[in-house]
Amino acid sequence: MTGKYETDFENAWCPGCGNFGILNAVTMALEATGREKHEIVLVSGIGQAAKLPHSVDVNVFNGLHGRALPAAAAIKMANPGLTVIVTSGDGDIYGEGGNHFLHNIRRNVDIALFVHDNQVYGLTKGQPSPTANAGWTGSLQRAGVISGPFPPLAVALALGCGFVARGYAADPAFTSDLMLQAIRFPGFALVDILQPCVTFNRKNTYQWYGKMVHKLPPDHDVTDRGKAMTLALEWEERIPLGVLYRKEKPTFEQLHPQVPGLPLGERETPEEAVRALLRRRQAVPG
Repeated sequence: MTGKYETDFENAWCPGCGNFGILNAVTMALEATGREKHEIVLVSGIGQAAKLPHSVDVNVFNGLHGRALPAAAAIKMANPGLTVIVTSGDGDIYGEGGNHFLHNIRRNVDIALFVHDNQVYGLTKGQPSPTANAGWTGSLQRAGVISGPFPPLAVALALGCGFVARGYAADPAFTSDLMLQAIRFPGFALVDILQPCVTFNRKNTYQWYGKMVHKLPPDHDVTDRGKAMTLALEWEERIPLGVLYRKEKPTFEQLHPQVPGLPLGERETPEEAVRALLRRRQAVPG
C-alpha cells in the first residue's frame, strides 16, 4: 500500500492473507471519496481483520470484541458530518457482535460496514466463524462444523438493509468500487467480502473462489429485493459478487429528534457542569 493513507505500522498478517487485498481496496475507496483524513473514522473490534485500521492514516477507534458497530453509531450520532466506516471480521461482526449487526440495520444508521468473511477466527488459531459451512473441518474442528452457516446478506435483506453487496479480496479494484458506493450511500450499507485464509481455511482457497465467484451483470435490477434474496442464498453452484440490493430510506440521524441541527460534538458544554459530574463520580465508593 502506498499513498496519502499509508502508515509505518507493521502488521502480523500471513503472506497471502486476504486482508492485504481488502486493505488496498479500503485505501483506494478512501482516496476516491475526496475527503480529508480528519473527516474519516475507521472503527473495528478484535481480530486479525480488526487490525486493518492500524495501517490507515485516518481517525481510528479500536474497540471491544463484537462492539465495533455501537461505537461507530455513537460517533456518527455525535458528529454526522464524519464518514464512519466499520471494518472487522465475520466472527467479530456476525458472532460476538451479532445483536449490534441486527439492530443497526434496523435503525438504518448511516455507516458503511465492511466484513472480512473468511469463515474462521484467525487470531485464535482457526475456530470456525458463524459463516463456516456445515461439515467444514479445520485445525480445531476435526469432526466438522455441525451447524449451518449464518447467512449475512440474507439476514440484512430480511431486516430491510438499504445497501447489500458482496466483494472479493482477490479483486481489490472491484471491491473498492463497492466500498465507495457503500460509503456514499445514505444509510446502513453492508459489503461482505469473501476472503481466503491461507493458514486455517484449506477449503475456501483462492483457487476455489476463482471457480465459484461471478460478477452480477450490468442489467441486474438492484431494486428487486426478492431477486436479491435469491442471490444472497446462492453458494453451492456459483457465488454472485456485486451490489445485490439498493434502496434509500430515511436514516436514523434524520429521524432522531436530537441529532438534526448543530452536531453534538460541536455543542458547547459548560466546563463547571462537567467538573461537577466528575467530582460526583469520583466521590462514589469503588
